[in-house]
Amino acid sequence: MAGYSRVATVGLVHLLAGALALAAVIAIFFVAPTEKTMGPVQKILYLHAAVAWFALGACLLMGVAALGYLATRRPAWDHWSCAAAETGWLAATLTLITGSLWAHAAWNTWWTWDPRLTTVFLLWALYSAGLLIRQTVPDAERAARLSAVLALVALVDLPLIFLATRWFRGMHPVAPAMPPVMRAVLGLAAAGFGIVFLLLLVERRAQLAAAHRLDRLEWETSDGEPDRGLCRSLGRNRVVCGAPGGAPTPAPAAH
Repeated sequence: MAGYSRVATVGLVHLLAGALALAAVIAIFFVAPTEKTMGPVQKILYLHAAVAWFALGACLLMGVAALGYLATRRPAWDHWSCAAAETGWLAATLTLITGSLWAHAAWNTWWTWDPRLTTVFLLWALYSAGLLIRQTVPDAERAARLSAVLALVALVDLPLIFLATRWFRGMHPVAPAMPPVMRAVLGLAAAGFGIVFLLLLVERRAQLAAAHRLDRLEWETSDGEPDRGLCRSLGRNRVVCGAPGGAPTPAPAAH
């Protein structure tokens, strides 16, 4: 009964998140007024701002979790860091794409090395580098350490992103003036799309934790020798094939 109740609760949360995101889409196209200068293209801003804010929040979570992992070597911290990196990378990618679409309409160029754009691109590159390390470094524990270091570097980029439009002259607006109804729709979009991305992050973290538990179970049922096929099929997006005693054991490399 408890398991059924939990599944029902999770399903209800997902349903409400989907409804909120749908309400945001409806508000963007049917409630928010059309901007006089840019026309309908301006509506890209609502998605652009929402995914950009999530990308920054995911970076903060990734860095904090990475610091926790480096301090404790507990796989649970790495699960959060990895999940934040993956969803943050998706949000950062959408930020760059929607930003380019908006820039082409507003500035007549797809890309410019504006200080804000450059620092966001650096964040995307750090996200990408961390995920690439997890997929290419054979030693999963070493990959987690290297990814954690990159996550801390990404934390340094956060204040640069926030202050780029104030410290340097660029084309990106600091905070464009918007009528109250547009601000309300922007807040709804940030909440709707942000919650969807947050649920993706939480579900991914749960998936990584489940993969780690499966590795521990495989270890316990194979007399200390984890099954190579199982570990590899689960990917490298976790720290170890956990030993019964909790000692980190790198995932075996493929032959």
